[in-house]
Amino acid sequence: MQNGKEIQCLIPFSSDIKFNLFIRDMNPEVKSPSNIDDNLCVFMKGAPERILSRCSRILVNGEEVPFTEELRKEVNEANSSFGKLGERVLAFARYRLPPDQYPKGNYEFNVSTWKEWGLNAKQTAADYAGIKGSFPMHDMCLVGITSLNDPPRPMVDLSVNKCRDAGIKVIMVTGD
Repeated sequence: MQNGKEIQCLIPFSSDIKFNLFIRDMNPEVKSPSNIDDNLCVFMKGAPERILSRCSRILVNGEEVPFTEELRKEVNEANSSFGKLGERVLAFARYRLPPDQYPKGNYEFNVSTWKEWGLNAKQTAADYAGIKGSFPMHDMCLVGITSLNDPPRPMVDLSVNKCRDAGIKVIMVTGD
């Protein structure tokens, strides 16, 4: 349980991997789903360069469609535009797990070995489908990107100027 919601699996954010991942039950009322919408879903969020490379589909008007080069270019341009505005950009992706392969309560997700099979962005979900406890971290569906206005705190400019005047080199470190 996290924040009152049951999470089947969790990979926390770290500055090394620049994403976090969790698996959630999309309809806890249905114990043995036959419909993919009632089963489990992998959600990933993080730095666009880490998420986009794992997506082969994109959500457009509520439908998953192939993430073509044209759509990829459009998303990359939006990402670049947000970045040029000095905004922090996050990408969000999902993978709806088929109930026949990942049945609720009967599949044991293994987060202890995910780096061995899930870290390479060039892989596909089929590359590690046979590994016990694995779950898709590739061939995902891009749900969207968002930008956050994350301005410096008030008076930071004065502090930076005072440091520079004192001969201190100021370096800005960003990220979670």
